Amino acid sequence: MLPIAFIESLQGVKGFHRESFIAAHEQHVPVTSIRFNPFKIKLLQQIPFEEIRLEKIPWTVDGWYLKERPSFTFDPFLHGGAYYVQEASSMFIEQILQQTIPAPNQEMVLDISAAPGGKATLLSGYFKNGLVVANEVIKLRDAILIENVIKWGADNIVVTNNDPQHFQRLPHFFDVVLVDAPCSGSGLFRKDTDAIAEWSLVNVYTCSVKQQKIIRDTISVLKPGGLFIYSTCSYSMEEDEAIVDWMVNEYALEPVRIPLQPNWGIVEVQTLQHAAWGYRFFPDQVKGEGFFVAVFRKKQENLIPEFRQESSLTIANHKDAAMIAEWLQLPENYRIFLQENAFRAIQSTHWQPLQQLSKHLYIKKAGIALGNLKGKDFVPSHELALSLLPITAMNNVNVDLDTALQYLRKQLPNVPGTKGWNTISYCGLRLGWIKVLPNRINNYYPVEWRILKD
Repeated sequence: MLPIAFIESLQGVKGFHRESFIAAHEQHVPVTSIRFNPFKIKLLQQIPFEEIRLEKIPWTVDGWYLKERPSFTFDPFLHGGAYYVQEASSMFIEQILQQTIPAPNQEMVLDISAAPGGKATLLSGYFKNGLVVANEVIKLRDAILIENVIKWGADNIVVTNNDPQHFQRLPHFFDVVLVDAPCSGSGLFRKDTDAIAEWSLVNVYTCSVKQQKIIRDTISVLKPGGLFIYSTCSYSMEEDEAIVDWMVNEYALEPVRIPLQPNWGIVEVQTLQHAAWGYRFFPDQVKGEGFFVAVFRKKQENLIPEFRQESSLTIANHKDAAMIAEWLQLPENYRIFLQENAFRAIQSTHWQPLQQLSKHLYIKKAGIALGNLKGKDFVPSHELALSLLPITAMNNVNVDLDTALQYLRKQLPNVPGTKGWNTISYCGLRLGWIKVLPNRINNYYPVEWRILKD
């Protein structure tokens, strides 16, 4: 049951209809939505969920509503990164980008609170030639972010683990900054009933203070003319409209209006002080959960602090690069480098900004991990198997559903692989590695990712 204080706090919020709002929570019909991976979907021999796809989500290109929630755990397409299970309302970020940056090129993009990775992968898919920095300050949330980024397979995401204030070392570095701010979570009450018990007016105020700090710490990294996107999963005006007015007061930001289609059901609001535009999603009016977003353009510059000079990344030497080339035929526009004794590859256009990032931030993942050299042997990484890089020098085994699930449980599938390293694929989607030896097959699927359910 929704707290009375919560309901009363929403009186006067534009678009709030008490009876239908309460009914949407009490008579909740689950809404399941996915977003296909634009990098991988065209590679598949079979498109997932053809039988249960209901309709496209109107404000995004690759998003779909499903008629029912399938057992995602037992779907190899999920493990191989063919799609991401994401809440439909939050996919509106793509509509914002379509209208403000219709022809993306090589933008530098920051997602300051990126775990578990839904918006970071969306940004990666939209800015295909850009570089996305997916930051997560909470170390315990890093693992799921990295897992989802690896499954996504693109090499244009850099995962960092830094406090937002550390980004002040990179003034005017980013063309787009997304602050999906920690909030009181009222927009997710239907999905997370535990959040109902945690909600209070005090927590709303506490969250608004945190939101201001995150914005204060990151605003200087945006280039003049750059795009700043602020979002929450809260209905409270203290975390939404009040923050938007505060941003206009404090910083040289110009609110941006995003045209809407009437049948979308999204509520367009304007703030009390500056009439700045914002967009609120109510679950009784859209097929999705609660969400709020506002968009700004930056108008002027800030002071530029000094940079540190050292970098933690080094180019692979000629001998090692030549040995790797015997196993992998990387495209010419890729650079092989070392990070924490692992060989990684990234597009050459991203190398210089990656070096700059490494001077000032703690980088957890950059580019694609290729693997390691042991003597004259190359030991490939799981990340390489899930990447978009061509692996033509090694054999691939395409398996059926039962065998794919057996592999994902880290059991030993009986497959007709050739001696040495083989990738396992399902419907054209690579899932990982096996190594065929004279008397056995070794399954190299990561133990921490294996399917545990029966």
